[in-house]
Amino acid sequence: MKTEILLVEDEAGLADSLKTEFELELENVTVIWAKDGLEALDKFHDNQANIALIVLDWMLPYLDGFSVLRRIRKTSQVPIIMLTARDYIGDKVAGLTGGADDYVTKPFEMEELIARVEVALRRSAPAESTAKVYTVSGLTVDTESKRVSYNDKIILLTQREYELLVVLISHENEPCSRESLLDSVWGVDFDGQPNILDVYIKNLRTKIDDVHSQPKLIHTVRGVGYMLSDNVQER
Repeated sequence: MKTEILLVEDEAGLADSLKTEFELELENVTVIWAKDGLEALDKFHDNQANIALIVLDWMLPYLDGFSVLRRIRKTSQVPIIMLTARDYIGDKVAGLTGGADDYVTKPFEMEELIARVEVALRRSAPAESTAKVYTVSGLTVDTESKRVSYNDKIILLTQREYELLVVLISHENEPCSRESLLDSVWGVDFDGQPNILDVYIKNLRTKIDDVHSQPKLIHTVRGVGYMLSDNVQER
C-alpha cells in the first residue's frame, strides 16, 4: 500500500511540479492535491487513515493554511510541513506553536523540501521493537502506541512535541543540553532557528505543566538546556 501525502497548494504549476517530484523521488508515495483550504479539509477527512504527511501552503483561497493547520490539529497529529513565502520570524513561531512540524520558506530548493519530507515520513513511521512505557508523576508515555496521557487523560502532541518529550522522559532527572535535544529531534544537519527548541518546550509546558502536572515536570537548566524531573522545586 502506498504512502499518501496531502499537498495543499493553490498555484497549479507549483503543485504539479511538486506532485511529480514527490512521486518520482520518494519511494512508494502517491500525492493527493488540494487547491484551497476547504478542499484540503475535505480530502484530509476522506483519506485521514492513509495520509502520512501534509505539505501545507500558508496563503490559500477560502481558508488560509494556518486555519487548516489548527482545525486538523484538533483531531490528528499527522506531520505537517508549512510551505510559504512568509519569512517573518513571528509567522514561523506562530506556525510552529500552532502545531506545524516544520517550516519551508519560498523560494526553496526542491532537494531541500524532499529531504525534509523524507525525514518527516521516516520519523512518523512505526517503531520496530523498542517500545517502552515511561511514567513520571502521572505522566505516561507509551512509545509503542505513541500515546501520551496524564492520569489516563490523553494529551495530544504533534510529532515533534512527542519526540522531544520522549527524549526528555527517557533521560528523567538528567539535564539534556540544547545541542543534544536539537540533534535528537531535528537531526544533526538541522540549520534552522535555534530558538525552535524553546518554542517546543513552551508548547510542552502549556500542554503538560500548565494544565495537568503537579509538581511541574519540565525545567530549565541554566547554561545547559532542559530536564524532565518531579524532584525540582523551581524551574
